[in-house]
Amino acid sequence: MLNARRSAGHAGRPASWHDRAVTDSLATTPYGAWTSPITSDFLVSSSIRLGLPIAVGADVYWAEGRPAEGGRQVIVRRTPEGATADMMAAPFNARTRVHEYGGGAATFADDGTIYASNFEDQKLYRVRPGEAPQPITHTDGMRYADGVIDVERGRLICVREDHTGGGEAVNTIAAVDLATGDETVLVDGHDFFAAPRLAPDGRLCWLSWDHPNMPWNGSELSVGTFDDAGGIEHAIVVAGGPSESIVQPTWAADGTLYFASDRNGFWNIYRLRGGEVSPVLVRDNDFGKPSWVFGITTFDVLDNRHLAVTYADQGEWRLAVIDLETGHLRDVPTPYNEFNGVRVGHGRVLAVAGSPTRAPEIVSIDPMTGAVDVLKRSSEVDVDEHYVSVAEPIEFPTEGGRTAHAFFYPPRNPDHVALDGERPPLLVFSHGGPTSATNGTLDLETQFWTSRGFAVVDVNYGGSTGYGRAYWERLNGQWGIVDVDDCVNAARYLADQGFVDPDRLAIRGGSAGGYTTLAALTFRDVFAAGASHFGVGDAVALATETHKFESRYLDSMIGPYPAARDVYLERSPINHVERLNRPTIFFQGLDDKVVPPNQAETMVAALTAKGVPVAYVAYEGEGHGFRKAANIKRTADAELYFYGRIFGFTPAGEIEPVDIANLP
Repeated sequence: MLNARRSAGHAGRPASWHDRAVTDSLATTPYGAWTSPITSDFLVSSSIRLGLPIAVGADVYWAEGRPAEGGRQVIVRRTPEGATADMMAAPFNARTRVHEYGGGAATFADDGTIYASNFEDQKLYRVRPGEAPQPITHTDGMRYADGVIDVERGRLICVREDHTGGGEAVNTIAAVDLATGDETVLVDGHDFFAAPRLAPDGRLCWLSWDHPNMPWNGSELSVGTFDDAGGIEHAIVVAGGPSESIVQPTWAADGTLYFASDRNGFWNIYRLRGGEVSPVLVRDNDFGKPSWVFGITTFDVLDNRHLAVTYADQGEWRLAVIDLETGHLRDVPTPYNEFNGVRVGHGRVLAVAGSPTRAPEIVSIDPMTGAVDVLKRSSEVDVDEHYVSVAEPIEFPTEGGRTAHAFFYPPRNPDHVALDGERPPLLVFSHGGPTSATNGTLDLETQFWTSRGFAVVDVNYGGSTGYGRAYWERLNGQWGIVDVDDCVNAARYLADQGFVDPDRLAIRGGSAGGYTTLAALTFRDVFAAGASHFGVGDAVALATETHKFESRYLDSMIGPYPAARDVYLERSPINHVERLNRPTIFFQGLDDKVVPPNQAETMVAALTAKGVPVAYVAYEGEGHGFRKAANIKRTADAELYFYGRIFGFTPAGEIEPVDIANLP
């Protein structure tokens, strides 16, 4: 059933649809062909990716990923007076490739010096205000992330990934001398490490885990002390294990170590104090997120009695304050329902926050009142609210008598009404990960579709996070089944309710969402078309060719390889093209190391030979996800053009055609 939070006015057609009579000011236009001010140029003209807000001294810093500069990531400083300045000039690109997905590329010293990884050569650089970046490390093939400055010893302690040898990369916790660049391994012996963090009393904590686990399957939190030479001694595991996930260890000024553990089925916050671990608060909400990248923060120490926290509530995130003495949680009223990069600075909460009507922005929030100062918006262009389709959280029935979750966006455009009796086409969004989640924050890509007359349902299928461990563990051994069932049932549910056209259902997704897309098109007879964005077509190739971080990911979601090879073959759409008869468009970065382009190209060749309408759009210089403005624009236009040809409408505006094989 629909989530009870939907208003009564949505009992039939959603209230945000146009129920007024057609007037001279409204154009009667087929769904999909509506003109919209949210063009592909609009998507990239002033939009940036925001992350890493942090207070250093009196200033606030953050990271900006800029499509207009080829996806270059820049660290920006904001003074108390509101003046902003880039901390590194082009072509410096503050990104790391540790785990390929990166994160945690920059570390900040109290004097304003930044230590950052440069994407081009992956070396560490010293970046001082007004000076050109200076390299610190010297060895090719090393990568660095998630650092913290050891002021006493003049070094940076970080995760290091060594690609200099043959075979699998070697991950360690290492120290880099900031004067000489010399490197010393402090902790090794595990496949992966994250979050080295220094305590005020000089102790070091870190996270580690081993194949075949991903960090959300199980990880360990260790604490050690330094010997006279600066090495680690007396290291002990204080929490975690192969089936308990630990995220975000955070030291308080009094030496208490806070962290989130899912030992009770949700990422709740615990503390290590006096050698004992105890819960801060136990409830059926996630206070953490899966560690796909380094440096994810969902809470921070506010003062000696309070934590500033964010937590998931049925797919939406809240800001709150926990009283550490009483365990009481007090919600902080804000206009936002998604938070990332949560830090405390100057007595306020810094975060990247968004809502169904506000694109992500760097904010500073008063934790007492909820008053918000916006420091930076991800888009400098304003969207007329009349063109914005607001996310509606829904629940719907799925296989096994269970319930799944999604965000529904009905078409919305004040300038058009549809043809009499017509229902809109539906795009089912399948998010990546798959151990991840979508949210209802304003996303111009979604509005690009809804303002043209498409309905969109963004599905948090079984396997998604934010609903507790049991929900994401639904995907254990079931990737390609549970996720597909939930996407299919979301579409069927909306069609049965009369909200969408059952004959014009399409599915799209990127990476793991691309796999779900291809599996749905191959193994189910529901969708009329689809779009795979750097999606997985061959599970065997993914298991044998992908990078170290994900090389054993499928052990839990499909089965150990090669023992379960038959299951991999059975679940791989590329092995069943005889069952794929739906038009499909593929988008692929030719430098993708996560899902190599040969997977898309093999699928395209098979569909072309079979006579199924298929299109392929590939980009030089793009990896796993597209960062360049021209390619983001081209992708949106090409996918719209493709659906127009398949569903029989002519998109508004001038769009460069796409070569679609096997289509007259």
